[in-house]
Amino acid sequence: MKQVRLTLVASAVSAALSLFAASAHANQAVAAKSAEAAPNLWFVEFAGAPVADGRMASAVKADEAEFLREASSKNIKFKKRNTFSNLFNGVSIEATPAERAKIAKMASVKAMYPVMVINAPKVEKVDGGTVPDMGSALGMTGADIAQNSLGLSGAGIKVGVIDTGIDLDHPAFGGGGVSGGTSFAGHPRIKFGYDFVGDAFNADPTSPAYNPVATPDANPDDCGGHGTHVAGIIGGNSATDNFKGVAPNVTLGAYRVFGCAGSTTSDIILAAMERAKADGMQVINQSLGASFQWPQYPTAQAADRLVRDGIVMVASIGNSGTSGLYAAGAPGVGKDVIGVASYDNVAIKAKSMYAGSDNKAYGFLDATGAAATPATGTFPLARTGTTASLADGCSALAPGSLTGKVALIRRGTCAFYTKAANAQAAGAVGVILYNNAPGFVGASVVGTPALTIPVVGTSDQFGAELDARIAAGSETITWSDTVASFSNSSGNLISSFSSWGLAADLSLKPDLGAPGGLINSSYPLELGGFATLSGTSMSSPHTAGAVALLLEAKPTLKSTQVRDRLQNTAEPKAWSGNPSLGFLDATHRQGAGMVDIVQAIQTKAQVLPGKLSLGESQAGPQVRTLTVKNFSKTAVTYDLTHEGAVATGSNTFAVSIFNTPASVAFSASTITVPAGGSVPVTVTVTAPTDLADKGVYGGYVVVKARGEGGETLRVPYSGFKGDYQSIQVLTPTANGFPWLAQLVGTSYQNRPSGGTYTMVGSDVPYMLMHFDHHARALRVTVKETATGKNWFTAISDDYLPRNSTSTGFYAFAWDGTTSKKNGTVLTVPNGTYTLDVSVLKALGDSTNEAHWEKWASPTVTIQRTPPTK
Repeated sequence: MKQVRLTLVASAVSAALSLFAASAHANQAVAAKSAEAAPNLWFVEFAGAPVADGRMASAVKADEAEFLREASSKNIKFKKRNTFSNLFNGVSIEATPAERAKIAKMASVKAMYPVMVINAPKVEKVDGGTVPDMGSALGMTGADIAQNSLGLSGAGIKVGVIDTGIDLDHPAFGGGGVSGGTSFAGHPRIKFGYDFVGDAFNADPTSPAYNPVATPDANPDDCGGHGTHVAGIIGGNSATDNFKGVAPNVTLGAYRVFGCAGSTTSDIILAAMERAKADGMQVINQSLGASFQWPQYPTAQAADRLVRDGIVMVASIGNSGTSGLYAAGAPGVGKDVIGVASYDNVAIKAKSMYAGSDNKAYGFLDATGAAATPATGTFPLARTGTTASLADGCSALAPGSLTGKVALIRRGTCAFYTKAANAQAAGAVGVILYNNAPGFVGASVVGTPALTIPVVGTSDQFGAELDARIAAGSETITWSDTVASFSNSSGNLISSFSSWGLAADLSLKPDLGAPGGLINSSYPLELGGFATLSGTSMSSPHTAGAVALLLEAKPTLKSTQVRDRLQNTAEPKAWSGNPSLGFLDATHRQGAGMVDIVQAIQTKAQVLPGKLSLGESQAGPQVRTLTVKNFSKTAVTYDLTHEGAVATGSNTFAVSIFNTPASVAFSASTITVPAGGSVPVTVTVTAPTDLADKGVYGGYVVVKARGEGGETLRVPYSGFKGDYQSIQVLTPTANGFPWLAQLVGTSYQNRPSGGTYTMVGSDVPYMLMHFDHHARALRVTVKETATGKNWFTAISDDYLPRNSTSTGFYAFAWDGTTSKKNGTVLTVPNGTYTLDVSVLKALGDSTNEAHWEKWASPTVTIQRTPPTK
């Protein structure tokens, strides 16, 4: 019998920690609250391929039947949730940790993956008024030109939206404009859809509104808002509101996977993907995902199969921009998926405040947690620092120094709440926080005690202007609720929240970007009708809409060709940290660059592949072949050059930026491609010599046609400097992980001197480990302490994600059983043992001992009552 492969153990959890002393003491404890994995929910994958890979449906069905037969014969208990056959061959189940361990050892099981809790996408919502305005965002991608000059609208293209549903009554989708007035049956624009969960569903076990019981029905109406906003970007169209999305005449499919608030699970999302495929969607947008995942995660596998089966899959790359490198999420990390980064909008709709006698307008965003901003009133304006201050407002201010005044305070060093509270204590009647980086700041000043004055955020540019006005003499500010459009200094730059790549397998992610910061689009009527949101959730539908226009213009284009075409014609943007320096932002942050819909449609050439994932540089320069194809009716000469992009240093969690471009050489710097022909060219990329090992570098191969109006095509590339296996996975944190632990109440207690376990309920050994990086495999074997006898394998997991923070951890439980190579399951008798942990590094060679990290636990004493015979 085969070696059974398991994937993440029962009771695996990830939790955020507070910092402790580096030494590990016996009374040291950390909270056991789960942050990522759904409790007791698992994907079970069977050995055979799914239907999408060409296998007969009857054979796939037989795999499930064999699994159920084997489970019954071994009296294994579980609750089946969903059956998958088309995009994934397996089931999702609910099982206790003990039963899960038995299932993982079944002969019919290929692998198990945790069903992840997927939080409703967290986006920044600002008050942009109820008058819609997508104009600036459409202009960033050329969607306005595609509509107005090329006559494209997405007509005849079916786009599925896997999200919170769509407001069926909204005029943007042909609804009647009155809540409750339009049903799904016979809807003019939303022709397909399903509600998989119901209004009250919430899969987050930490939420007071936790309700994991789905009540599906056929009506995918939206009560959360996110899906309506996403759908409006893709294909909203309302003459009454003068509102159009990217592809205003697409046919929409609404696949609702969230309740009115809270979270869903990844198996529900996978079920929605299968339904969207069955409904014949040509494009699927998924503005959600699981961060830090491998491309092998079930939703990423399913997404890849969608593309291979003729459906273009577009997914947000994630909003974990502050969580460091290698943070991209599934399904966006899928090999054939278009994973989308976010750029800030070039303009923002915001409320206006007016300064001085010239009554100049400045835009602002209300801060969360502050008192309501008044619609009228003029007050003296004062500053607490300068545009060079690093810790403006972080220290207590002189009592009475701001009495009756609105304080202007620069962002930086301490929390927004601290700055605003200090100003309020000094007598301020309001606070204007301005950014210390390009763009508007959306602030939260939630704290205790709650603030009683209005607090707003504005841009670095507006803050500097107001600072200068104060410096020039006395100044006033007048509040207003007038909404206007203001230019945004961070426009066309990567949004601060947009996740960094690379993917765990060193593939280049994200693939490209689109507008996602400060996007005004449709919102449920009962929530205002229109809203301004920010997130890669907004950039993904811009791209999905672009794909719809491209497929309308090029109906013979295959799903596997779309991403390459979009990447070739995208435009990389300047480094967001300091755009004036002229450096291009990292390819593992922006991919190929901003989508250019018009060039993607009109291009007369293509360069394949559309991106180069170079992997490790330890073997020396990386050599790849690009093929330049000429679609025109005449021969074209192309010049090949190189544009470097900024690189990042070795620290995953604290990203450092370096201007250290790679060296690129070509087998020919100029090529002539005959009409309708193609010519290969060899590209040799040498990693930057002055970049430290474990850094990530990148840039663009530029292919420019000679002659007036000759188009420019690009191929982004990225690589890892040095030996990828030099990244330590089991990096000790301030808590001193790894630990042997015991669950006491709601806390894991460290047992550095060993522990005794009854193996009843939760009284089992836990191994707490911090993963600084993704791991290809985890193996735990059991050794009898007194005799050294091998008790075989306790845990065998594959494709584990890194922790989301530098202090996070996973807790792996051992249920007291092991398995031999032939699949025989053993119950380890009472006695004293050592748990030997081995972790295979990402892309590691399992036959190379140097690619494994090892840790031996303190002694584990099993003391069952009565003893096991």
